Amino acid sequence: MRTYNSAGPHDGAGTTTDVEAATDVVALRRSVIAGAVGVFVHWFDWAAYAYLAGTVATVFFPAQDRTTGLLAVFGVFAVSFGIRPIGALVFGPLGDRIGRKRTLSLVIFMMSGATLTIGLLPGYASIGIAAPVLMLVLRLVQGFAAGGEFGSAASFLAESAPRRRRGFGVSWLEAGSLLGFLAGSFVFLLLSAGLDENQLTSWGWRIPFLVSAPLGVIGFVIRSKIEDTPQFRMLEAGDSVPRSPVRELLRSHRRQLLQAAGLMAAMHVPFYAVLTYLVTYETDHLGHSADSAALLSTVISLLGLALVPLFGMLSDRVGRKPVFVGATAALLVVSTPAFLLMRTGLAGTWAAGLLLGVILAAILGTYAVWSAEAFPTRTRQSGLSISYNITAALFAGTVPYLMTVLISATGSTLVPGPYLMVFALAGLVAALTLRETAGCALLHPEDVAEGPARETPVDSAA
Repeated sequence: MRTYNSAGPHDGAGTTTDVEAATDVVALRRSVIAGAVGVFVHWFDWAAYAYLAGTVATVFFPAQDRTTGLLAVFGVFAVSFGIRPIGALVFGPLGDRIGRKRTLSLVIFMMSGATLTIGLLPGYASIGIAAPVLMLVLRLVQGFAAGGEFGSAASFLAESAPRRRRGFGVSWLEAGSLLGFLAGSFVFLLLSAGLDENQLTSWGWRIPFLVSAPLGVIGFVIRSKIEDTPQFRMLEAGDSVPRSPVRELLRSHRRQLLQAAGLMAAMHVPFYAVLTYLVTYETDHLGHSADSAALLSTVISLLGLALVPLFGMLSDRVGRKPVFVGATAALLVVSTPAFLLMRTGLAGTWAAGLLLGVILAAILGTYAVWSAEAFPTRTRQSGLSISYNITAALFAGTVPYLMTVLISATGSTLVPGPYLMVFALAGLVAALTLRETAGCALLHPEDVAEGPARETPVDSAA
């Protein structure tokens, strides 16, 4: 006899029909597109702004002091990171009260609207001081909305993906971020190759921002047409939607919040160290060319794009804990030797960079789904949003700055190795305290108050 629950059809033998398998594939594809499109747009914009920082400084800040203008551009960039926890505190609880679908649509609308406006914004030469002020406001809007993107998308993907393929489905969230970063980098390379400096400054810099706007519109349309997740609809049907998710989270789920923060810190630091800071490290401390450093960063991103879904799939088969614990233990062991290997020359740098890239891919493929499964549905989006964005504000954007300061203070170019070890250890401790959740039911006992909402736990074959 076949039974049904929110995760999909399942029988006692753990088998599914061809029709059910095909339905799972279609549903997973639709969920992945809806969930990952926002992070793609966000990271596309992030890469475009980062690569065009020099041009943006020329356009929006006084021409007398280019260095000051560049510092102001990066200051605006940092402030947009700093406001993300505020966005998390707004959109996280909002998603737990009104649903994942609505916050997904709202955040991509805000991000895309701000990005489009940046692409149309007059420069300092046209409107004076209003230009950098408006740029700051728009970047704040983007950062505020970005604070709601991860929690909304991770909750939606985890709750929409078939239970036996949940890790694979949620892993596409990070694949989307890598793809967006690569796409933004590629557009910048095209602009640099096809336009001279005057063309890039006068109008070419606008192209990435204008291109991302229709992508955001497509994402908004996709997200507005999806249904909310089965788990959230069950909460609604059972009158179990929380009135104060953050209060409930802090009262009853502080342990999960700290555990998720540990997993996410172990993701943020190697992500920014390997994919962004390593380029500066190679040119400043190893003497490699900027082209070689950028090429290695691109290859690591492409490697991650291929491996992240595979590690997500592996976690569906063997569990979240073996994959994540193995990755953080490997990072703990090889971080310092990897930076020693980089000292041996270009070949050693590539070998070390690719090794760190593989470890990072394993972390990216598992941390989000494991964090999502740790929280009950009533507070899942709040927990994910807060833990992700607070750790991002504290540890992600500060990586290049702290590495520069620590290397300068100690005189040792091996500093990044021990720094990565600290966060690998934090992630490892968090992982060892978490229970295995692969194939678990996403509605926890505390999710179900009085009413018809029920999710009968089944095994990972469901």
